[in-house]
Amino acid sequence: QVQLVESGGGLVQAGGSLRLSCAASGRTFASLAMGWVRQAPGKEREFVAAISRSGSSTYYADSVKGRFTISRDTAKNMVYLQMNSLKPEDTAVYYCAADKFFFYGASNWDYWGQGTQVTVSS
Repeated sequence: QVQLVESGGGLVQAGGSLRLSCAASGRTFASLAMGWVRQAPGKEREFVAAISRSGSSTYYADSVKGRFTISRDTAKNMVYLQMNSLKPEDTAVYYCAADKFFFYGASNWDYWGQGTQVTVSS
């Protein structure tokens, strides 16, 4: 079993930055690919980014490419999402997710965190 706890969400003005963190415990962190998925009110979950077990490969949604960066620190069992140049349309609950497979997708992740709210004001 894997437990994921997100932090770092909040309210920010358009153009600003936030860094989300996700602390993982339980199963060996190095055996897991990690990802971020978001869900805006009234919308389906949307894939944001994923990072492979080694950290050498990443996927990004087109909507965040060039603005968001996913990274991981295996020594600390942490994964991060650095979000720059934020836009009002980035407003959503952001979920940390984990899986033994590395893939691009908003569902089918084995493990999920509880989510952290990100609100971008215009």
